[in-house]
Amino acid sequence: MDLKSVLIENQLVLRRFNAQFMRFFLNPYMITILFLLGHFVQKKANSFTPVIRAILAASLAAAALSACGSSKWGFPYRADIQQGNWITAEQVARLQPGMTREQVRYLLGSPTLQDIFHADRWDYPYLNRPGYGKIEQRTFTVWFEGDTLVRWQGDEQPDRQPFERSDTGKKQTPPPADAENTAPTPSVTGNQPTL
Repeated sequence: MDLKSVLIENQLVLRRFNAQFMRFFLNPYMITILFLLGHFVQKKANSFTPVIRAILAASLAAAALSACGSSKWGFPYRADIQQGNWITAEQVARLQPGMTREQVRYLLGSPTLQDIFHADRWDYPYLNRPGYGKIEQRTFTVWFEGDTLVRWQGDEQPDRQPFERSDTGKKQTPPPADAENTAPTPSVTGNQPTL
């Protein structure tokens, strides 16, 4: 063997070794592991080494603590389920014996449950099942004799609509009744509201 063939053979061996070395050490997982172990930091005292390690330790601690910070992660996502009629205490206060079915429908909305076997009874159930939280459930029932409202019964109803729930909870006092500044209030008579 001459010198030229020996050099070519050594170069091939080195290329194979370099390829295997690169495949192993340039793997993203291996780079991360070697970086965390500090093998890429020079053996000499480097002024940035403590800073890098402190930043890395603080980042890992922040990630670990943020994972433990909440019992309600929102995963998996659960949609809020809202079913039925939302009836307020004000609507219930407006009910009067002797009202027609149309007046009650205008005041409370269409009944959610209307049974053909109990035609004189309308049920207004309400269910709110938030994705995470307390389930809210109420029922309200009205009874008729023929076409006339006779009685009603149900759970205690809230004093405001759901979109008004984020305020303080205090009832707003109506402004003083001036004849010039007040708008006419609708009243329920028959099928159509009158102003």
